[in-house]
Amino acid sequence: MSTEILSAAGITENSVVSFNLTPGTKFQRQQRRRQIDPSTCEREYSDEELEFMRALDDYKRRSGRMFPTCSEILEVVKELGYVK
Repeated sequence: MSTEILSAAGITENSVVSFNLTPGTKFQRQQRRRQIDPSTCEREYSDEELEFMRALDDYKRRSGRMFPTCSEILEVVKELGYVK
């Protein structure tokens, strides 16, 4: 496969790809999420920010939802012990 086709499909050399080839379903690509890497940002995150980012990442992995709703984010915040 040419690199242009792979790039157009959003597949990079670091992508982990799996395919669902069951009869009657469309060809699907799934990509593994990357861990949070605070060193890629220009500023330093506080311990609370890192705790929140890790908790939200854990929620995404457990639920399989890449883009949680505001209600789901609020649920994560409450699980961390925050109250109004």
